[in-house]
Amino acid sequence: MNRSLSDRMFVTFNFAFTLILLAVVLYPLAYILSASISNPLAVNSGQMWLWPKGITFEGYARVFQNAEIWMGFRNTLLYTLLGTAIHLAILLPCAFAMSRKDMRGRSVILVFLLVTMFFNGGLIPNYLLIKNLGMMDSWLAIVLPNAIGIWSIIVTRTFFTMNIPHELQEAAEIDGCHLFGVFLRIALPLAGPIIAVMSLFHAVGLWNQYFAAMMYLSDRSLFPLQLILREILILQEMNTTMLMNGDQLDSLAEQARISDILKYAVMIVSALPLLIVYPFLQRFFVKGVLIGSLKG
Repeated sequence: MNRSLSDRMFVTFNFAFTLILLAVVLYPLAYILSASISNPLAVNSGQMWLWPKGITFEGYARVFQNAEIWMGFRNTLLYTLLGTAIHLAILLPCAFAMSRKDMRGRSVILVFLLVTMFFNGGLIPNYLLIKNLGMMDSWLAIVLPNAIGIWSIIVTRTFFTMNIPHELQEAAEIDGCHLFGVFLRIALPLAGPIIAVMSLFHAVGLWNQYFAAMMYLSDRSLFPLQLILREILILQEMNTTMLMNGDQLDSLAEQARISDILKYAVMIVSALPLLIVYPFLQRFFVKGVLIGSLKG
């Protein structure tokens, strides 16, 4: 097919723009990865801008020698798996019920749900609620308060409405399948894309969670990974400040070097698990985020 000059210019522009966008996205990741295994002096002086300089794995060694890092990994993995399972167990039945045309009062229920998107009790009432429910210093304080979101319900309901025809559900009911059977045998097998998308969204939120843990947990054995890493970075900065005030220049230089090594290694350690998981969910993710697009 012969393309006109304007078409070729348009394709060339899109290709160049995509390459520039790719470079903008990939460069920070490549820089952090290279900085995590480079000599901090080369990083701070600007000698390292893409490829590693003075390769050293001291940062990773120091991170993984810390027993609390492994404890944080275990806790975060537990919170992520349990929280995502609870999220899906509440989300999918609720969204499926809201997608049914024969559900009475679904418009009224939707209005009440939408109200919670605009109004929130606030930090202090939430804290008092968690305390009065006896969930302080418990994994329940991490996974239950944000187990479900109205935005997730609306998106999942839209998926069920657009991709699972009501006629298919009626046909199953005529064949003797009860409502729970329709949900388990028809709706869920066809909902793979939206399940992957909602699982990934919620899992990322739980994996990066540290504020709720900082508010509700005082037992260090329950701390998630992000809170442990945050404390490591803050402790390194505090030690550097204390040494600076004490005029211990040799110790200050060594402490600053260790702090720079840990900073980039910690970033990689906290982000790598999600980067590994995402490619396996990409095909479902791309399909799921296109909910609402026009169909030919």
